[in-house]
Amino acid sequence: MSRYTGPSWKVSRRLGISLSGTGKELARRPYAPGQHGPTSRNKMSEYGLQLAEKQKLRHMYGMNERQFRNLFVKASKIKEGTLGYNFMVLLERRLDNVVYRLGLASTRRGARQLVNHGHVLVDGKRVDIPSFSVEVGQVISLREKSQNLTVVKEAVEGTLGRVSFVSFDADKIEGSLSRLPERDEFNQEINEALVVEFYNKQM
Repeated sequence: MSRYTGPSWKVSRRLGISLSGTGKELARRPYAPGQHGPTSRNKMSEYGLQLAEKQKLRHMYGMNERQFRNLFVKASKIKEGTLGYNFMVLLERRLDNVVYRLGLASTRRGARQLVNHGHVLVDGKRVDIPSFSVEVGQVISLREKSQNLTVVKEAVEGTLGRVSFVSFDADKIEGSLSRLPERDEFNQEINEALVVEFYNKQM
């Protein structure tokens, strides 16, 4: 299954969560898309709830199904901590997500493009793989020419606050994952336990 590249706002409305993080998608039309408008829907089954939660998380981080499942399998092999927490940490450590968290891009999709196009450096070396797993303390920066990109400048200037588990130097336009996130620092609209239940039934 390939990665979804269509309108993200429509997906946000269908899943009932802001994938951009701005909330604009749901501000005017806080209901699922479709010709019948905000009609009531039947109560979802347990499987339906689990599937919906998995889709929310997968689309939030912009991954295809194979990538998402493989990362879950990787998390299941970590002996310490709970599976759900470990899975969320692996998602947060993805290079495209860290670039987004640092405010070098206004969306995860934009961050993925920066990485894919070779603008991002990890400890001074170019890395163009969005799924690259960032270690605590590694320095994430941009190539010198890339620092002047309009999209980068607008993203940095428009970032009002950053999560507490990253550090950012505005003068050098670089930052790092200063520590692993705590459970309560994840998106509170996501219940990762439902995602764990979904995949446990598939394996």
